[in-house]
Amino acid sequence: MCELLAMSANVPTDIVFSFTGLAERGGVTGPHVDGWGITFYEGKGSRTFKDACPSSQSHIARLIKSYPIKSETVISHIRQANRGCVALENTHPFDRELWGFNWTYAHNGQLTDYKEKFALRRFRPVGDTDSEMAFCWLLEQLVKRFGDERPGDMPAVFAYVASLANDIRALGVFNMILSNGHYLLSFCTNNLCHITRRAPFGKAKLIDTEVVIDFDKETTPDDVVSVIATRPLTGNEAWQIMQPGQWQLFCKGEIVAGGQFGAPDAGA
Repeated sequence: MCELLAMSANVPTDIVFSFTGLAERGGVTGPHVDGWGITFYEGKGSRTFKDACPSSQSHIARLIKSYPIKSETVISHIRQANRGCVALENTHPFDRELWGFNWTYAHNGQLTDYKEKFALRRFRPVGDTDSEMAFCWLLEQLVKRFGDERPGDMPAVFAYVASLANDIRALGVFNMILSNGHYLLSFCTNNLCHITRRAPFGKAKLIDTEVVIDFDKETTPDDVVSVIATRPLTGNEAWQIMQPGQWQLFCKGEIVAGGQFGAPDAGA
């Protein structure tokens, strides 16, 4: 399967350290060699880098590891293909515009018997993955529920997305990250974890490569940075393991909402 990485911070922060660890799993310490991508939000805009090559070998990935792009919200993904061929159009993260937001989404897992459920009209997939179809279906449901005008209560929107994600969980493994640039939602079926770093900061050491960082030298006492990943990226920090059906909504590094669903209805 694939692996996810995301960040929510209260100040523009670079993700070079965490991405360096994730990129090693794309062909060196992990089998996720079928492409990778990363999206950085900057104000109302976003910039996305993708490559169908393994992240451990990609020249574009080397740029990301060496160029500290500052962002408050980041979503990244390394792919091990199970639905859809190895191609740029099937590489996560995927993005669409809705309500004047650039929505970005990445998925880890595999779904079955999903095409009948994901009846689409307005949003259409470009590639041929179950992941992108699920993303388009989620956006379709948001328009049906909230209409074409931007809702005033965005946390309620994301809570509804979490309920939809739990419906999709009945079709298979659905670990997901979704953001509109301000809020960031994580939903767990079986593999997601997170860590929130705040003062007093200390040193962290990557599991996948010999890289150590002293966050105390890279931050201010007011910084709050949360990192979400499929598996812990560091070996000397206490990552929080999410439970099946659990969701968390981050904003500026803090968890602002969350909950947990029971076992999904197989007939959903």
